[in-house]
Amino acid sequence: MNSRERNPFYRGTYSREALESRRRSVGQSMVQGEIAVLTGAAASGAFDLFRQFNDFYYLTGTEVPHSYLVIAGGSGRSTLFLEGCDERTERSEGPMLSLTDEELIRNLTGIEAVKPREALRDVCRAASKVFVPNQYQEGSQACQDTLRHALHSQQEDPFDQSVTRQEMVIEQLGGESIDRERLGALLGQMRLTKDREEINWMVEAGAATAEAVNLSMQATRPGIYEYQLGAVANGVFLSAGASGSGYRPIIAQGENIWNAHYFRNNCKLRDGELVIMDYAPDLHYYTSDIGRMWPVNGKYSKIQRELYGFIVEYHKILLSIIGPGITPEEVHQHASRKGRALVETWCWSKPIYQQAALKVLEFGGHCSHTVGMAVHDSGQYFGKPMQPGLVFALDPQMWVPEEEVYIRVEDTIVITDDGFINLTATAALELDEVEALMDTAPEFSSFGI
Repeated sequence: MNSRERNPFYRGTYSREALESRRRSVGQSMVQGEIAVLTGAAASGAFDLFRQFNDFYYLTGTEVPHSYLVIAGGSGRSTLFLEGCDERTERSEGPMLSLTDEELIRNLTGIEAVKPREALRDVCRAASKVFVPNQYQEGSQACQDTLRHALHSQQEDPFDQSVTRQEMVIEQLGGESIDRERLGALLGQMRLTKDREEINWMVEAGAATAEAVNLSMQATRPGIYEYQLGAVANGVFLSAGASGSGYRPIIAQGENIWNAHYFRNNCKLRDGELVIMDYAPDLHYYTSDIGRMWPVNGKYSKIQRELYGFIVEYHKILLSIIGPGITPEEVHQHASRKGRALVETWCWSKPIYQQAALKVLEFGGHCSHTVGMAVHDSGQYFGKPMQPGLVFALDPQMWVPEEEVYIRVEDTIVITDDGFINLTATAALELDEVEALMDTAPEFSSFGI
């Protein structure tokens, strides 16, 4: 089997120039003699679709289990450590990048050298310092929030002494010259600002997210299950070229909405209730974020219009303010001032609803979290002016604890030089628009057929 007869899988998410630029930035953060070492994801042992760790994919664009990357300080020269070609596996599963594909890997990624994995130990021993990223690396549907939760659960278990794959590798390499902090912080800062190639994928992910929500609205009726709306969304995601979902679906109706990250999705939709969907694809390792609420029976009740309608209007106030050069805190302050008139003129049926609306004005988390390779992505953006390339979730929320009512709407926003792009804007937002959409039959062209 020679390389000209093989066509190893390579997704092609990034240009060679983008990958080279990222690795060069990492190299320039170190001095000669120092190296950065990144550990790729392991095979899961299941009949699943392999997904690389986000940081590793961000720097290599490659998807090979049990691979390693070294970036040299100063020059940024990179070496990918892989296994040899496994002809038996390739006959079963198709060709995969391996040691035999050094020239192809150089052409695709700009990585200068490809070596057997056994050589990694000697390279690390020769380095004056070894930098490694956050040991809790993001795999499928994972972000730092979920990984911290898993770590907490593990620490509470007296019988669980497992370590991460990264920690296991560090122990094998020896830890005297290893820095476990700086590289993770650098990669988080790099991933905070998306380049044009990343934004292009996020535009596609946002469009698929919005289309999935719209089609789910049209498919909604009393008596079906929450998970069946997820099945509709999954069809849209896969049709758009996604490898799956970016995170587990939140599809909650009625009292389930109060649990903000409800995920079981096993209840029947009831006439008269609202349903919320928060679900997005994993498209070339990029996802989106969204929140829409709609009536199961297709018509908002008076109370539903009162509460959800207010949050939609406040969402529009926030959208009128955001842009480059303004901090998230300033967005909240300006929106609060504008929103006071909205609260005062809105028709409230209960004092507790007006009080809940006033607390919306005080809440400082409507500019919620970054979005990118993870739904809660890397990097902090509060406390400084928003810059072009920043992608975040705009997620105004209202709580009425006396009735356990939770109302929100969410879009994914990317800051541009002269404003912003709402990546999920094509999802129906206005209440009359939602009702009109739900009154029409779904179009199967939405699945790309």
